Amino acid sequence: MSTAGLRPTSLADNARVVLKVGSSSLTRSDGGLDLNRIDIIAGLVAGLRRRGHDVVLVSSGAVAAGLIPLGMTGRPGELRLLQAAASVGQGHLVSRWQTAMSAYGVVTAQVLLTAQDVAVRSHYRTVRATFGALLSMGAVPIVNENDAVATAEFNLGDNDRLAALAAHLVTADVLVLLTDVDGVWTARPGTPGAEPVRYVGAPDELIDVDVTGRASTLGTGGMRTKLQAATIACASGTAAVIASADDAPRLLGEREVPVDLGTWFAPTGPHRPSRRLWMAHASVPEGRIVIDAGAQRAITVGKKSLLLPGVTGVNGDFESGAVVELVGPAGVMARGICRYASGELEEDLRARRDGSADPLDHVAPVVHRDDLAELPRTAGERI
Repeated sequence: MSTAGLRPTSLADNARVVLKVGSSSLTRSDGGLDLNRIDIIAGLVAGLRRRGHDVVLVSSGAVAAGLIPLGMTGRPGELRLLQAAASVGQGHLVSRWQTAMSAYGVVTAQVLLTAQDVAVRSHYRTVRATFGALLSMGAVPIVNENDAVATAEFNLGDNDRLAALAAHLVTADVLVLLTDVDGVWTARPGTPGAEPVRYVGAPDELIDVDVTGRASTLGTGGMRTKLQAATIACASGTAAVIASADDAPRLLGEREVPVDLGTWFAPTGPHRPSRRLWMAHASVPEGRIVIDAGAQRAITVGKKSLLLPGVTGVNGDFESGAVVELVGPAGVMARGICRYASGELEEDLRARRDGSADPLDHVAPVVHRDDLAELPRTAGERI
């Protein structure tokens, strides 16, 4: 695919970069940390800092780093053993990063996040302020989920999603996802006729791309999760790159950015206020509101509020002020702050069914446009 005139050939001056490195790129074949790779990435981060870029590093590898010290031969399946490995490995991991970064004169800060830190609005604001303070003082935050206390039911998911959330928190200009393959391909690399995709202007361009496949034995993500992270970032004004960690020196080591490496995703929307970013990607919905096709068009095309006549169903038990998902004919399409309790909506639905509804009752929007965040369609997703 030709990228002439589409991909930028350099990072914008003072662009803020979130760099995510996966477990498969940070570990050796025996499961131990690849210290040479860590040193290479540290040097690249230092180079970006010297060129005026703020950098946030999202680093996987805590579980992998804890396996050998605990005598484990592979990634465990039990949550308690994963948490034990993460507890041991996180210290090893951040110590290696600090040692490597300090050799280049870079100050680092460990930031361990939990789902609670981003799901609760007040915590989200605090984390955002902490990132702002660290970056303003020239430090490089090293971010990971606090796997030692995360639960199967309440966690941030894979680190690709965490990287997209970090990009939101710091209003990044570019999200770089380093992995073990050279970006997105039209089919699995090695398949006859498979070609690399070097530029994506909109998620629909990847509608027929096969992104199925397993992650590495030490990682939790795969190409699908990276596409989801890239799509989330791009919808909020952040460009994204998926590239091989082996190509990181060429990709990030000079001012010029090669157009023949990795896959570049162009932003598909403007930077959004942090409140809408939180609603769309960090909040925990307490229920669902089912809407008809007309209401979906009013929200997505007309940029209108959700009104009662467009509501066709309610799921969950929630109070006024709760974050809810809006589900249209094509699936979940937005999140927002509901101005009605679930009981009030159910009462209105019953009144409409038996013909006793008063059109003058409940005239306020169910979800006001100012309290609504549309969700991006993921690249490669069919709906």
